Amino acid sequence: MSLINLSVKDFLKELASSSPAPGGGSSAALVGAMGSALASMVSNLTLGKKGYESVQDDVKVLLERARTLMEKLLMKVDEDSEAFNSFMSALKLPKGSGEREKALDEALRRATLLPLSVMELSLEVLKLAEELLEKGNKNALSDTAVSAVLAYGAMESAYFNVLINCLSIKDLVFKEASISKAKGYLETGKLIYERLRNEVKGRLER
Repeated sequence: MSLINLSVKDFLKELASSSPAPGGGSSAALVGAMGSALASMVSNLTLGKKGYESVQDDVKVLLERARTLMEKLLMKVDEDSEAFNSFMSALKLPKGSGEREKALDEALRRATLLPLSVMELSLEVLKLAEELLEKGNKNALSDTAVSAVLAYGAMESAYFNVLINCLSIKDLVFKEASISKAKGYLETGKLIYERLRNEVKGRLER
């Protein structure tokens, strides 16, 4: 079953069910995709509009980047659930067998790399939102802000998925490298988000 082909209502039903997948990882990817979709919307609301003639070429590039990021993040929605299902399948293998240990290791690595990629992609969405803050349609300022909120929320959500998966990873080099990379993404994202948030609040809270 492809999660991204479900209606919003059916996806939420799956999310609310007792099944552990889809869960937080797929949700993080979907939230990131929503952030990039809003960045696309702001770009579209800027193209061809009077007063934005000087940024048309730049915004066309931003629109293409936003569309690409949205598609990549949507793919992660299903990939995250698939990674979890692989882990559950590995758990069912005979205990103490080399096959089981290898399968568990591979599944955990995949389940860690997936939220890391969601963090990386969502960080790019944040960067898009910051650029749209200066070049995008000012009437869509709140939408630009929400794009950033969603992107940063996706990053934090994926960060917790990295951490919980790393708890079970025995390879300390891989574990430490993954956590370090996740922390780096989150720190960079936080700086961008807070800068954008303060700027938007300063413009709107008058």
